[in-house]
Amino acid sequence: MSRIAPPTDTVPVAEPSVPATAAPAEAPPPGRALALDGLRTVAIVMVVLYHLHVPQFEGGWIGVTVFFVLSGYLISTLLLREHRRTGTIRLGSFWWKRLLRLYPALVALVVAGLLLWNWVGDYKGASLSSGSAAFIALTYTGNLFRSFWDTTQGVFAHTWSLSMEEQFYLLWPPVLLLLLSLGRRRRTLLLGLSAVVVAASAASWLSYRSPSGGSTPDVYFSPVLGVVPLATGCVLALLLDDERCRSFAAGLAGHVGTWAGAAAVVGVQFWIGDDWTGHAWTFGLLMPATGLAAAVLIGGLVSVRTPVSVALSWSPVAWFGRRVSYSAYLWHPLVIALLGTFAIGWVGDVWLFAAAVLVSVGAAYAVEVPVEKLRARAREARRLVTADRAARSATTR
Repeated sequence: MSRIAPPTDTVPVAEPSVPATAAPAEAPPPGRALALDGLRTVAIVMVVLYHLHVPQFEGGWIGVTVFFVLSGYLISTLLLREHRRTGTIRLGSFWWKRLLRLYPALVALVVAGLLLWNWVGDYKGASLSSGSAAFIALTYTGNLFRSFWDTTQGVFAHTWSLSMEEQFYLLWPPVLLLLLSLGRRRRTLLLGLSAVVVAASAASWLSYRSPSGGSTPDVYFSPVLGVVPLATGCVLALLLDDERCRSFAAGLAGHVGTWAGAAAVVGVQFWIGDDWTGHAWTFGLLMPATGLAAAVLIGGLVSVRTPVSVALSWSPVAWFGRRVSYSAYLWHPLVIALLGTFAIGWVGDVWLFAAAVLVSVGAAYAVEVPVEKLRARAREARRLVTADRAARSATTR
């Protein structure tokens, strides 16, 4: 299982659709962006507790599903906003920002994993050498190797979900740009994405093969299944890009959706047992349905203020999701592999969880924060150069 990186540093707000004459979006209710950061915290805790084998958290895939839906929603909202504002989507800029946001932290993890390989290399029965495992992680191909070649990368195995997201970042923006450039209406996009969700869910069900031993079926890591929650998030973004849908969600529907979505996600988490890998319907029905519940929850969180959104917006919870969740995803398997043999009983789980959190906070401020500061300085330098050129041009006229 895994954690997915926040797609953006700030949470976008759904705005009116493509037509320039559409009415402007209303101001968001307080806390709606923070609530999504808080949701990231809840999702990463689910994943870490799964890897610690804590009872009632056997369904670590639920946290992954939430992150995938979040990514689909946030990235699609950003792209729709840019297209509405500029009439296009700057693909090169989008990809470069994603790379700068995500890659330095991944490189830091891979370097640390290679240095510690003699102690952690056999984590979860790694079937590859350290170099091969690192290469797969750094090329964002882990999901392909796990689903089609049945390999595992040890402490880098969880990068399969990062691979799924990066492939989504690579393919969805140009597809969306092409469809918008061809004048495709929102309804057409919604129908197309919905068809993808249904077809991919059915294909996942049909391609299921019983795993050997206690392993996870290869279909779980397949891009065919991975696209389901990502596309579900895209559907949500398109829906909330429409003023009528936003108005509908801003009323009773948003309150009902928040509570119903939260209840469904939490209910599946505590209902699912450790035998979930043995049923085809888990992959063809339950996982897609959980993605739908996550989308309903997210739609409610960004539309209305509820006790759920207030709780998720609590500063420490939102801060962890915004600042530390990506590092927590990256580093917690390495911490567990290195220290897990010393953790005994629930007390061991507690201090091991605390150790993973401390390492994650340290990694976030040692790698992600400096990189973000460098990016901010580069943006400011470009702004000053542009302003200087404009001033010089004005004085020569």
